[in-house]
Amino acid sequence: MHVRGVLLPTGEPGDLWVADGVISAQPVPGAVTVCDGGYLLPGLVDAHCHVGIGAQGPASLAEAAEQAGADRDAGTLLIRDCGSPIDTRPLQARDDLPRIIRAGRHLGRPKRYIPTIGVELDDPALLPQAVHEQAAAGDGWVKLVGDWIDRDCGELAPLWPDHVLVEAIAAAHAAGARVTAHVFGADALPGLISAGIDCIEHGTGLSAETITEMATRGTALVPTLINIEMFPAIADRAAKYPRYAAQMRALHARVRDTVGAAVDAGIAIFAGSDAGGGIQHGRLVDEIAALRTVGLTGAQALAAGSWAARDWLGVPGLVPGAPADLLVTRTDPRLDSDALRNPALLMLRGRVL
Repeated sequence: MHVRGVLLPTGEPGDLWVADGVISAQPVPGAVTVCDGGYLLPGLVDAHCHVGIGAQGPASLAEAAEQAGADRDAGTLLIRDCGSPIDTRPLQARDDLPRIIRAGRHLGRPKRYIPTIGVELDDPALLPQAVHEQAAAGDGWVKLVGDWIDRDCGELAPLWPDHVLVEAIAAAHAAGARVTAHVFGADALPGLISAGIDCIEHGTGLSAETITEMATRGTALVPTLINIEMFPAIADRAAKYPRYAAQMRALHARVRDTVGAAVDAGIAIFAGSDAGGGIQHGRLVDEIAALRTVGLTGAQALAAGSWAARDWLGVPGLVPGAPADLLVTRTDPRLDSDALRNPALLMLRGRVL
């Protein structure tokens, strides 16, 4: 096949040829032109997605496939699955679904995360071994629950001692895996960042000090802005814990300033919908649009959900030999994120969808 248009991120007019599911370095004789005109970009990337979490907890494999299909139909062709309670490896073998990079199961403590979702460790000292096991079970990522409500004190609190985090993150790195953590509040962040964590999810509790430390260390941030919009509703359901409810409302109120400060500091930011459970699948474009409201330019927000995210995850974009995972928009998606909602062409593994 042959596709012609403006190639992103360069912005230069060009041609792409596809043969045997990959982008060809040379023109392909007899190729059929399937799209002529528009803007060509690598398939979208949801850097925080949960394929396998349903409304009531673990989903069936069939439900997980439907979730991945909804993401695919909305242009997401690569998913970093940021923790799932079920084994989704069978979905990786399907050529009709997005590519999935799995982080295994969440690692948490009893009564300190959503029930049935993660592995619950009775003793924090077990974390390094559990990280080693999840590194072996996943695809190069491990997911920690960094903080959650502690019902004894009635507010967000860290789950792990700092010295255990140092050992656990070192164990992941020794196994060739990166580590990320769910963090809403402020108190868990210094220990996680100083222990060498690779990424922070949500990050609503970031301060000037922790932002500076993340920027210095090269720690990435996936802010999941459309998830943060749920914080007031979460607070409304937490009347039994007024301090926690007040925390959630305060974190929501300043999230754009918080993430904006991270943008200004030069922290690498990637688009993640947090789909699964409370967020519907197929909403990545909403997240890309939201990133434009916190200081990213249109091109930066698009990169956060496409070519820059692919580079971060080690998956090539529109280069010879790369999988032909791409979409074509009729107008410039750097200027208007809505251009992504109705692509002129969607191609996965060289197959026109």
